[in-house]
Amino acid sequence: MEHQDPVISVLLEEEILDDQGVRELVSEQDKSGKSLISLLRTRELVDHDQLTKLTAVSNGIEYVNLVSDMIDPVAVRLVSYDFAHQHNLIPVRIEQGMLYVAMSSPLNLAARDAITTKTGYKVVPLATTREAVNLAIETNFDVKSVTQQDIVTMRLRDSGEADSKVRKQRGKSANVADAPVVRLVDSIITGGIDSRSSDIHLEPHEPDMRVRYRIDGIMINALEVPVSAQREVISHIKILADMDISERRIPQDGHMGIHHNGRNYDLRVSSLPSTGGEKIVLRILDSSKSLQAIDQVITSQADCAKVQSLITKPYGMILLTGPTGSGKTTTLYSMIQALNTPEKNIVTVEDPVEYRLNGITQIQVKPEINMTFASSLRSILRQDPDIVLIGEIRDLETAEIAVSAALTGHLVLSTLHTNDAVGAVSRLVNLGIAPFQVSSALLGVMAQRLARTICLKCKEPYKPTPQDLAMLFEDGAGKHRNAQFYKGKGCESCRGTGYRGREGLFEIFEMDSTLRNMIVEGVSNDQLKACAMAQGMKTLRMKGIERILEGSTTLEEIARVVNMKED
Repeated sequence: MEHQDPVISVLLEEEILDDQGVRELVSEQDKSGKSLISLLRTRELVDHDQLTKLTAVSNGIEYVNLVSDMIDPVAVRLVSYDFAHQHNLIPVRIEQGMLYVAMSSPLNLAARDAITTKTGYKVVPLATTREAVNLAIETNFDVKSVTQQDIVTMRLRDSGEADSKVRKQRGKSANVADAPVVRLVDSIITGGIDSRSSDIHLEPHEPDMRVRYRIDGIMINALEVPVSAQREVISHIKILADMDISERRIPQDGHMGIHHNGRNYDLRVSSLPSTGGEKIVLRILDSSKSLQAIDQVITSQADCAKVQSLITKPYGMILLTGPTGSGKTTTLYSMIQALNTPEKNIVTVEDPVEYRLNGITQIQVKPEINMTFASSLRSILRQDPDIVLIGEIRDLETAEIAVSAALTGHLVLSTLHTNDAVGAVSRLVNLGIAPFQVSSALLGVMAQRLARTICLKCKEPYKPTPQDLAMLFEDGAGKHRNAQFYKGKGCESCRGTGYRGREGLFEIFEMDSTLRNMIVEGVSNDQLKACAMAQGMKTLRMKGIERILEGSTTLEEIARVVNMKED
C-alpha cells in the first residue's frame, strides 16, 4: 500500500496505524474535510511527540533525533536559558547565515521571529521531542556542560591542536578573556553562585581534580578538571585573589570580588598544599545581600523573644556554640544589627571579617603581626566600647579578657566550640576561668545547628515506621502514633535532593540564680542540663522533633545534624 502523503507514510513506518486504520482515517478525512493532523489529535490516536513529528513532515520541516553531538555550543549561547526553557527550543548550529533551531513546537512563529530579531539570523526550525529539548537545555546550559567544553578545548591545546584551531578561527583577535582556562574558572565560580553554594572546593585527586559545591551544607560533585589543566586553573584563581602563584609549599589566603547577574560577590580564597597538589576553597559571600534581621534568623517567636531579652542586658557575656558552618556568625551579626543604634559604641574583632557593618568598628585579626584576639581586645577596651563582639574564644588569654570585660560593664558577644549550650560552662572552666567568674559573667548560651528544609515543590507526606517513632519518642509513639511526616521526592528545583534552604535550630541556656549557684558549686554538665530542662529549656533534639512534626524537615536531616541519643 503506497501513499504519497508524508503523514500517512510516517503513520505506517512508525506503526502508529495499520493499513486498515489508515483507510478509515482517510475515509473520515474525505467526509469531514478536516486535515489528517486534526483528526489524529481529536481522536487521540497519537501522543505529543508523534504529533510533533507528523506536524513537522506535513509542513516540510525536518524531524531530528536530537543528540548532544549535533549541538554547537557557540550556537546555544545565542539565546538565554529562560527563553530556551520558555519556548522549549535550543539552537543547534549556524550554517550559511542560517540558525538551525530544534523545537518541540516548530510552528511557533513568534519564538522564531524573536530569535531572528535578537540574533539577526534567519531561523530554520527542526522538529524534535519535548524531552529531547529539555535534556539538551539542561545539559548545555548547566555549568557542568559549559566547563566540559572548555576542558575539551584545554585537552586539545595540551596536545598542540587547540592553538592552531583558535588561530584559524579567530586570527590574531583572540584575547585573554577567551582563553579556555579563564572561561573554565569563570564557569566554576558562576556555577557555584547560581547553585546557591556557600563554598566551592577544588580538590586535586588522581587522575583528575574534583570540583564540588557545598549547597545547603552538603557537598555535591560538580565536575572534574583534567590533571593537565589543574595547575593553570589554580594559578588563575590565585592571580585573581592576589596570591603568590610561585608559592605552593605553604597555605595562603586571598580575596576577590566579582559581579554576576546584577549582584556583587566577595570570594574568600584559601589554598592548602596536599599530597596531590594545592587544594583551593572559595567561600562565597553575597555583598549585595542585606543582613538578616534577628527575627528572620531565629524564626521561633519564643526563641527570638528570649534572645532579644538577653541582648538588651547592659552587660555580661552571651555565647553561641556549634560546629563550623552552623550559622553562628550570621546569628551574631543579626544580634549586632539589632543593637546598632547611634547611642552605642560597638566594636568587633573577627577572623575573618565576613560582612561590612555600617556604623560599627570592625577589626581583622592578623596573627602574623601579633594582632591576635587577645591583643586586639586589650586595645578595644581602651576605646570606650559599649558592646564587644569577639569572633571566637580560642584560648585562656582571650577568655580572661572577655570575662573581665563582661564583669566591668560591657556586653560581650562571642562563639565557642562545644556540642551543646551547657557545655560552654565546662569549656570556660577547662580553659582556666574560675567557676565563680563564669557564673557572674555569663548571661546565656545558645547552641545552634542548621537543618535543611524540605523542598516545597516536591514535598509529599508519608507514614513513619514504628522504628522512626521509637527513635523520636521515649514511649515509642504515644500521642504521635498517627503522626504524618513529610519528605521531598526530588525535583529540578532542589537538584533531586528533596531539600531546598536551611533553618536554624536553637538550644537556649538562660542563667538564673539557681544555675549560677550550681556553677560555683562545680556540678556536672548533666546536672546543669537537667536543671535547665526542668525550668523549660528545650534541647536541640527537642527542637528538631518539633520541626519534623511541623513538616518543615525530615527525620533523616535532624539525625544528621543533632545527636538523637541526647536528653
